[in-house]
Amino acid sequence: MTTTPVRTRFAPSPTGFLHLGGARTALYSWAYARHFGGTFVLRIEDTDVERSTPEAVQAILDGMKWLGLDHDEGPFYQMQRMDRYREVVAQMLEAGTAYHCYSSPEEVQAMRDRATAAGEKPRYDGTWRPEEGKVLPPVPAGRKPVVRFKNPLDGEVTWNDVVKGTITIANKELDDLVIARPDGTPTYNFCVAVDDWDMQITHVLRGDDHVNNTPRQINILRAIGAKLPEYGHLPMILGPDGQKLSKRHGAVSVMEYPAQGFLPEAMLNYLARLGWSHGDDEIFSMEQFAEWFNLESLTPSAAQFNNEKLAWLNNHWIKQADNTRLAELVKPRMLAAGAVFDGAPALPPVLALLKDRTNTTNELADAAMLFYRAPQPDAALLSQHVTDAVKPALAAFAERIATVEWSKEAIAAMIKEVLAAHGLKMPQLAMPLRLFVCGQLQTPAIDAVLQLFGRDTVAARIAKFL
Repeated sequence: MTTTPVRTRFAPSPTGFLHLGGARTALYSWAYARHFGGTFVLRIEDTDVERSTPEAVQAILDGMKWLGLDHDEGPFYQMQRMDRYREVVAQMLEAGTAYHCYSSPEEVQAMRDRATAAGEKPRYDGTWRPEEGKVLPPVPAGRKPVVRFKNPLDGEVTWNDVVKGTITIANKELDDLVIARPDGTPTYNFCVAVDDWDMQITHVLRGDDHVNNTPRQINILRAIGAKLPEYGHLPMILGPDGQKLSKRHGAVSVMEYPAQGFLPEAMLNYLARLGWSHGDDEIFSMEQFAEWFNLESLTPSAAQFNNEKLAWLNNHWIKQADNTRLAELVKPRMLAAGAVFDGAPALPPVLALLKDRTNTTNELADAAMLFYRAPQPDAALLSQHVTDAVKPALAAFAERIATVEWSKEAIAAMIKEVLAAHGLKMPQLAMPLRLFVCGQLQTPAIDAVLQLFGRDTVAARIAKFL
């Protein structure tokens, strides 16, 4: 059991939509904070001014809202914290843990080229790094310096990654990172370290594309006297073909899924299992997930996204969903398809009848249309199913509609009585009734369908075709 109050964060860069990998990272960070009654912080890392957009910020906020991953603090925006970053840079310059570097970009590139030619790792060579007894070059006239972090030259950076195990990086593999550009704006790794320090983040869960950033951030945190968080780097999500998940596999943005008819609880349930497990449990609520969630059960191997599995889960959560809520979700699609609700059955009970057999709310909306448009049965189907042998039974059925109790059970009993009186089997009567009332042969149980349509509608439609 942890003793320090748990503080986690989700810190996306607003350069695009909230993708599935980011949503999973947010989910795990949220769940860990909830598990311990801690704090979940949302931070927008928008220092990449050229690529960050207000639209992307909104897409992230929309995705988090749809998923229901509520944050306790934030959103904090790095661009609004520039004074704080400059303050820490100044403190580091004064402490000697950072220094001004006047090498031009071209000179730094030449250093990297020389190192590559010598079979070494391309890096800045420390020309302006102050060392005892070292004479620095003359400052070029009119050139504004960058600020570089004085990375340790010897030793190693080691951390126990909660997902990948112990990771060690030699300091000689890391050059002196630029922490502030010539115009004074800070760089990514520096901002992240300062933010995690200021926001007292205890656990950093993020994608394993950040593994190379971690030793740099650890060294900066040590230099400014900050307590280190625990780190966990989650493997990427792969497509069904084992390649990195991309648009060729289908939707990658979280917000494409509500448009396709997926429920947030299904997406959360599915993402939770892409890199974490609790025995053989497949279906669980977010309350249950937060109760179960731990870092020990995170898996270091990449997970494969499976659309069929997601659809199966979505079917489960649609079946569990409140029918009034489902009606609000499907009604816009049905109106766009020409649905007429005046004089038609109430939508929630219709959805209750149909939802067991649909994987998305879009499929549910399409299935429900049979109750909200005039039937237009195919003439060939009518001639095939409305035979001379069946017409007397249909007439008898139409006659008894006026007096039968209008319940599913009473309608079912009346159908059986008509069949028995005319020596017919169920399909011989049910198929023409479906064509008359619904305009199609495939529907749920005919007694349930007729009961929902209502006595007057059923009588009118049968009379029209008889």
